[in-house]
Amino acid sequence: MIAARSVSKRFGRLGVLDELTLDVSASRITAIVGPNGAGKTTFVKTILGLTRPDSGSIEFDGRAIGDDAAYRARIGYMPQIARFPENLTAAELFAMLRDLRPAETPVDEDLISGLRLSTELEKPLRTLSGGTRQKVNAVMAFLFKPDLFILDEPTAGLDPIASGVLKDKIRTERAAGKTFILTSHIISELEELAEDVAFVHEGRVGFAGPVKELIRTTRQDTLERAIAQVMMRGVAA
Repeated sequence: MIAARSVSKRFGRLGVLDELTLDVSASRITAIVGPNGAGKTTFVKTILGLTRPDSGSIEFDGRAIGDDAAYRARIGYMPQIARFPENLTAAELFAMLRDLRPAETPVDEDLISGLRLSTELEKPLRTLSGGTRQKVNAVMAFLFKPDLFILDEPTAGLDPIASGVLKDKIRTERAAGKTFILTSHIISELEELAEDVAFVHEGRVGFAGPVKELIRTTRQDTLERAIAQVMMRGVAA
């Protein structure tokens, strides 16, 4: 689904990505992990076309990401902190987004109901709590039934019920053949969901492969301990 080859990016003197190479397999859930400042967010932004790499290439489904942004229509993005038009209600926001697409796309009423968001739809977004705004953020990510989901700290701020509903939704969509890239500092969450893991350190990939392989290679019992060991080393085990 995603093939990144020797992707580098600098912001002034700060090198963020350093010839990063990574494959994200289709129809799997891949966790991207690493210490703060490792380059995870910048890499995600290069996939989305929000940041241009200085060198290297990224392919989406076999086609190079370039000036044509049409591929973005196949991506559902859930940023850690979403910025909304604060004067709109959630219902108005969903309607506005749907009007931007030529095909009729129904709102996922089951997801809205499961997240207990129904009673909040007519309230201005500026009045919603952080957790409720995160629920709106989740519904937006799934709105157009994309092929690839990029979810950045998806359960941050969610209550246990909403968190469980969202994780169940991720599993359902994965079973239907959709692809996910997850970033999270909640390792137990990744242990529940992820099939593959990529460890990013100083802009490079230190390990990429199945979660089971990382656990086996590091001789640890859990993903949390395996990631901790790799983070301490700063390189792949």
